[in-house]
Amino acid sequence: MNVHEYQAKDLMRDAGISVLSGGIAKSGDEAVTVAKKLGGSIWVVKAQIHAGGRGKGGGVKVAKSLDEVKKFADEMMGMTLVTHQTGPEGKVVNTIFVEQGCDIDHEYYVGIVLDRDTSKITMMASREGGVEIEEIAKESPEKIIKVAIDPAVGYNAYVGRKLGFGIGLKGDTLKSAMKFFEGLYNMYIDKDCSIAEINPLVTTKAGDVVALDAKLNFDDNALYRHPEIEKLRDVTEESAQELEAGKHGLSYISLDGNIGCLVNGAGLAMGTLDIIKIHGGEPANFLDVGGGATKETVQKAFEIILQDTNVKAILVNIFGGIMKCDIIAEGVIAAAKELSLKVPLVVRLEGTNVNLGKKILEESGLAITPAGDLADAAKKVVAAAKGEA
Repeated sequence: MNVHEYQAKDLMRDAGISVLSGGIAKSGDEAVTVAKKLGGSIWVVKAQIHAGGRGKGGGVKVAKSLDEVKKFADEMMGMTLVTHQTGPEGKVVNTIFVEQGCDIDHEYYVGIVLDRDTSKITMMASREGGVEIEEIAKESPEKIIKVAIDPAVGYNAYVGRKLGFGIGLKGDTLKSAMKFFEGLYNMYIDKDCSIAEINPLVTTKAGDVVALDAKLNFDDNALYRHPEIEKLRDVTEESAQELEAGKHGLSYISLDGNIGCLVNGAGLAMGTLDIIKIHGGEPANFLDVGGGATKETVQKAFEIILQDTNVKAILVNIFGGIMKCDIIAEGVIAAAKELSLKVPLVVRLEGTNVNLGKKILEESGLAITPAGDLADAAKKVVAAAKGEA
């Protein structure tokens, strides 16, 4: 689950992590009221969406007068902000965050992720913070300092020192940064974050260390422990399909392709996406119906897939373990009939009751293309999506 920048900073402030003061607004007039309350003569007006790259897209502007605060806020409210993370469709801005200005001396990058290769939480820092951090990571990865934290030991001062020295901090600024790193790590653990990213982290000319931006993602599987986080969910930032899928116990993520995928098991689903791309296709979604899907669940999965008008073909790839192939076959047939399915459908079944499942599909009278194995299924669905026989 994602949260907005202003929500992330509220959580950080509560955890004793250094952030600037700010407030939210829904109009230019409200933004001016917030700016007056904050005081000062420079403010930063920020569009709030669940995506990075807002600055490049015109969603972050420095205002040097109250008139500019109002002007920028009015321009941003209701705009469709397009960034490299939103895709070409962009996201509509419904909230503005007005924050104090800051006398920046240098910009850095700090992040925390779970590195699945090492099964350890890894903290990262770079002296090259700011809007070009993606390019830095791609072209000069040696400029990003990484420290893996042993879960048996946890965070200690060594981590902060290595990160701080690595990005060139010294003296009192280094001490402040070490306190910041430790606070961010503790919050990451306490709140069950999956990602914590501060870009930029800045040092001011007064020697302070402050988070100028903040991105926090949370582990959905741990939200039951954090009702205070769950309350921060902004459903307007989530796709209608993903919300609908969640109500029915389906794991669904929208993608940019044109081949709908209905699979059981996250690992098999990822493998299905990979092999579609290997054979020249582009998946339209990740959809895991889980191990205990019913006929009704399968039908709902089809409904969700078909809400995406880009879908030109559908691949059903099921390995029947707990889930029986005949139940899947019945669900596929019911969905095809109920929804008057118009797009090509390729089905690959394997596992429990597979022969019965295949027989049900063959006798359905529907235009369903069977596949013998995963590679065969991928080739057929890619050809179907391209309009080939």
